[in-house]
Amino acid sequence: MNKSTELNDRACQILKILVERYINDGQPVGSRALSKESNVKLSSASIRNVVADLEEMGLVESPHTSAGRIPTDNGYRVFIDNLLTVSPVSGGVVNQLRKRLEHASEPTHLLSTASELLSDVSRMAGLVTLPQQTIHVFRHIEFLPLSEDRVLVILVTNEQEVHHRVVKPEHKSSPSELIEAANYLNAVYSGHEINEVRNSLADTLKQARELVERQAARAAQVASLAFESDQKDDDFVLAGQTNLMDCSDFDDVAQLRTLFEAFNHKQSILNLLGQATSDDGARIVIGEECGEEALGACSVITSPYMVGDQIAGVVGIIGPTRMHYDQVIPLVNITAKLLGEALNQKKSSP
Repeated sequence: MNKSTELNDRACQILKILVERYINDGQPVGSRALSKESNVKLSSASIRNVVADLEEMGLVESPHTSAGRIPTDNGYRVFIDNLLTVSPVSGGVVNQLRKRLEHASEPTHLLSTASELLSDVSRMAGLVTLPQQTIHVFRHIEFLPLSEDRVLVILVTNEQEVHHRVVKPEHKSSPSELIEAANYLNAVYSGHEINEVRNSLADTLKQARELVERQAARAAQVASLAFESDQKDDDFVLAGQTNLMDCSDFDDVAQLRTLFEAFNHKQSILNLLGQATSDDGARIVIGEECGEEALGACSVITSPYMVGDQIAGVVGIIGPTRMHYDQVIPLVNITAKLLGEALNQKKSSP
């Protein structure tokens, strides 16, 4: 049940002020501080009674022995769903976002740029999921030898999407062997789905010790690293997670370590993002609503972006539950809108 239906006007007013004060100051809010708000026309005794009612309903709580109160996850939920007034993103920020996205040369660069922009502006972690169509069909591959036994992989997928990554094969290959490997892959796999190529290469590698065709084995050894790396990246782009280390809300080292492990393993994040693609607008998941212990002190705000008339993915921000929702929600929404526009423009360009 929506707890806001149980609140009268003065309880809603006190809850709104308390949440806003806590978001701004990061300190428990006492009745005395609430009584000094210019728009509160209640006695200190009445305010204490209202706060006690809010605590009984599970919307606020008292940390440790403090006389003040802070919002619970349920308190944030009522505040966001019923009491929040969002602030429009300034024209200057919108122009900054648009210009940075316009300078991105490729769709994959657009996604990483959008993630970085969200992180830079919010000072939290920004993320963007890759469209379903991204890195889907293998078209062409090249290998260029670098120093220290490393190889630069240039991978072309779909029509004009170019991906670069550096790998270090187990066995060193000469330039001519790398050319042979690329020629083999382009001849055999061009036009095949990436998953099909990946699985075939894995099978070839298993047979390599049994002296299968040397050219195929050499190609599989180098290319499997490229496609293995692709498999790890083919979900979402994350930027600015180190910003969270500067948040006073994450002053517990063990808590931070658990959160960063979740970022690395990705599955808990992917579970949340997968649910968000079914929503038309912004989706806010608070604390324990995330369903993952690692995200228990976080809020995740996402908004879908469109390619054509279909939802292609989501953009979002991960930060502490004590965040300026009135600013972050419209920031996520406008970034999703601008990213969709930029991707559609790239798609329609000759």
